[in-house]
Amino acid sequence: MADAVGEELVLRSDADGVAWLTINRPESLNAMNQHVIARMHGLLDEIELDSAIEVVVFTGAGDKSFVAGADINELAARSPIDALGGRMQNLYDRIAKYPKPTVAAVNGFAFGGGHELALCCDVRIGSTQALFALPETGLGIIPSAGGTQRLARIVGIGRATDMILTGRRLDAFQALQAGLITELVEADELMASAQKLARKIASKGPLAIKLAKLVVSRGFDVDHETGMLLEQLAQALAYSSEEKQEGTRAFLEKRRPDFRSVRQPDAATQNV
Repeated sequence: MADAVGEELVLRSDADGVAWLTINRPESLNAMNQHVIARMHGLLDEIELDSAIEVVVFTGAGDKSFVAGADINELAARSPIDALGGRMQNLYDRIAKYPKPTVAAVNGFAFGGGHELALCCDVRIGSTQALFALPETGLGIIPSAGGTQRLARIVGIGRATDMILTGRRLDAFQALQAGLITELVEADELMASAQKLARKIASKGPLAIKLAKLVVSRGFDVDHETGMLLEQLAQALAYSSEEKQEGTRAFLEKRRPDFRSVRQPDAATQNV
């Protein structure tokens, strides 16, 4: 079966304020190549400007693989200059800093670049079929799309070093125990559970979500006092917002807050 081309490499479908991006190369276990990366950038451009979308979910086509890593045919031809260009690393850095919340719905193999895609998302939910590994050292290379940095921050340096040096695989239950995923569901429940999770995030104040993402990510590597200052400044901004007024008013009135009713028309296009 020939590869899908162009727009078919990554499929976008929207449901109730959630954009689903599905890597669609099941015959290659959804391996990432340069065309998939380019398509992902284009879709992220669209979604960033789409005020109807609150959350982005990433998953893989089929029931076997989330993303099995980089395309080995491309990898075999890469040069030192290609490594310095960091094409996949740049994409994943963008996802990690994306202004809208991101969820990885891991439905199978998450190896190499697929594991790193999950790592750069804000939240990870896995099916019982999920399997995680960074096998790059077995190819004579190292993880280079954020794996050496993000995995240690999530599961601890000891476990991360072990996984990277040995290529050890974690099944879904081990991944849950390690904190690599925060929710584990049966395979036939994954998509519905991921949609429910995304909608739960989307029901919160959009500005509060952006600020929380910013403070958690930027405050992680700074000293404690600087992190606390970032938290205070972000809260000061939140206190000045109409969202805060709507949230507290709704609580006192014993109803659900309607944050969309107080959102500025262009808020979805603005980065904090």
